This record gives sequence, C-alpha cells and structure tokens, in this order.
Amino acid sequence: MRTTITNARDRIDHAIPARRIAGVATFTLLTALGAAVSVPLPFTPVPMTLQTLFVLLAGVTLGPRLGLLSMALYLLLGTAGYHVFAGGSWGLTTLFGVTGGYMLGFALAQPVIGTLARRHGGTWRDLLLAALAGKVIVYACGLAWLAVWLNVGWSRALELGFYQFALGGVLKISLAVGVGRWAVPESRRWRIAW
Repeated sequence: MRTTITNARDRIDHAIPARRIAGVATFTLLTALGAAVSVPLPFTPVPMTLQTLFVLLAGVTLGPRLGLLSMALYLLLGTAGYHVFAGGSWGLTTLFGVTGGYMLGFALAQPVIGTLARRHGGTWRDLLLAALAGKVIVYACGLAWLAVWLNVGWSRALELGFYQFALGGVLKISLAVGVGRWAVPESRRWRIAW
C-alpha cells in the first residue's frame, strides 16, 4: 500500500512540470491565434485583435513568472520568423515597429497581473485590479511607443491607439475576471503558478 501511495505522489510531482509547460505553450499559442484575429482600422496603424484577452488570461491563470514566460516565448517566436504577430507579420521590424510597445507591454504586464490576481486568494476584486493594471501597462507601453514612433503628442496617440479600443478592453477585462474566478483556485490546487 505504501509503495502505491509513493508511486502516485511521484506521478503527480512529474505531472506538475508538464502542466506548467502545457500552460505556457497554450497561452503562447492563444496569443498567436488572438493576433490572427486582426481587424485593420483605416484611421490608425494599430489593428483590433484578441491578443490582449489572452495576455490578461495568461497572467491571471499562469501567475507572474509563467505568464511572463508565455509572452516571452510568443515574442521570441515572432522575432524568429514565425508569423505570429498581428496580421501575420513577424520579425524584429514588427517588434520594433509602430505597435511594438503594445507587444512589449504584453510581457511587462505579466508579473503585475499574476501577483495581483493571487493577492488574497483570487477574489473578484483582486482579479479586477489585476486585469485593469495589466491593461494600463499594455496601453502605457503601446501609447508611449506610438507617440515616439509617429512623433505625435499624447492626445494624438490616444486618438490612434486607445479610444477605439476602450469598449473592447472593458469586455476583455470582464472575461478575464470571469475566467479567473474559476482558474485561480484551480491553478492553486494543481500548483501551476510558479
């Protein structure tokens, strides 16, 4: 009986790293798929995508380190030549192009989202604060980069890279909080968070 219990523990301990790897790979793939759903807008160089939904969900469900790892892997794949960026683009020219600040924000937001989402056990307030903070970081990085790249002021950067995305951002935050209410206790139970 004791051997059976020990063998079961060993299988669970080996499954945890596999779950972590699967979680990172899943959110890397989902972010790439979110980029594939890209709607170019005629009045701005910033397309409308589903990426930020998966960016928020990565931080909420994977935690600060694994969420960061998933976004770093996404950026690495794009710079390595895989067509995973919005509109099927790829390479350093896209990463350092006009929308590169948003993509940098994807990675920088992960530690904040993951940490805030787990602060008090993943309450809806924690998740809402985490998702809001994540969106603020992504927008701050994206708008600052956009303003410098296009040599425009903050008001023009907001016109080009924020206002038309605000309603979609509210919906993505709501979805992230809803999914997070289920996923955070689940990830703790399986010790997915790093």
